[in-house]
Amino acid sequence: MGNLQLKSIRKAYGTHEVLKGIDLDVKDGEFVIFVGPSGCGKSTLLRTIAGLEDITSGAVVIDGQDVSVTPPAKRGIAMVFQSYALYPHLTVRDNMGLGLKQAGNPKSLIDERVKVASGLLSLDPYLERRPAELSGGQRQRVAIGRAIVREPKLFLFDEPLSNLDAALRVQTRLEIAALHRRLKATMIYVTHDQVEAMTLADKIVVLNAGQIEQVGSPMELYNKPANLFVAGFIGSPQMNLIDADRLGLSGAKTIGIRPEHVGLSRTEGEWRGVITHVEHLGADTIVYLDTEKAGFITVRLFGEHDFKPDEAVFATPDHGREHRFSSDGKALSVTP
Repeated sequence: MGNLQLKSIRKAYGTHEVLKGIDLDVKDGEFVIFVGPSGCGKSTLLRTIAGLEDITSGAVVIDGQDVSVTPPAKRGIAMVFQSYALYPHLTVRDNMGLGLKQAGNPKSLIDERVKVASGLLSLDPYLERRPAELSGGQRQRVAIGRAIVREPKLFLFDEPLSNLDAALRVQTRLEIAALHRRLKATMIYVTHDQVEAMTLADKIVVLNAGQIEQVGSPMELYNKPANLFVAGFIGSPQMNLIDADRLGLSGAKTIGIRPEHVGLSRTEGEWRGVITHVEHLGADTIVYLDTEKAGFITVRLFGEHDFKPDEAVFATPDHGREHRFSSDGKALSVTP
């Protein structure tokens, strides 16, 4: 089992409150990802779950047991860090089994669990190598393998892919997703990369300034953001947010429209504008333009298009895909 409950978690350093009353339920087998801007408290929250940070108030409950003052080693968790944290003088085999060895487990059990984890992570050819002989992606797999052999109730990942190059991030992300499907384990993962969050998570927790802004599946957050912060944070390129008064609309303070829900034409449309920049990405063309009515907006076109800077164009939003927000930033209505 790997159920987790966070009850009114608060964490303060002196007078500075980093976590401001976090309530969250994580079900057994869920893959939950914490996202948010730098300094929002996501890594601190993960460390309070692990027991690496003491909470100021509240409770951390794992499988019905309050572990708020339980030492990290006795919480039934295993953590994978951004920095790998491997011992350079030990082989892959010994790095993976070290925690079990230090806990006094018999060699036969250690060998059995290392063998299973190595097979899951395709590390068999590297068991006798040392970390210096491995790529960054292989080292991260060893760190994940070290967590697997402990058979924890919870896997905690603290930005595990941030030190990898783009190709290795994609490869390792796929490996983590496949691993979750095979193990059916509870995983909690911190990242600043929303692509990781959108592609890996069963449930995303969006944090801002020590508070939860919204919890939901990736598509729930994308299609139904609860407020302006989530609307602007989830999605790349980010949602266009336009002052409703500028558009002559009543009943809302801000209108949101995602870049892929805006059409572009050289001949006619609702918002006349001039292109300021174009990004040709092959699969997509991202067009930035300054419109007379809506101000600066971003348009995402699928495929390759030959629009150029300084070209006069017309943008037309899909009104059926608009998001409306009140003056306090909360969503009024969403038409997905």
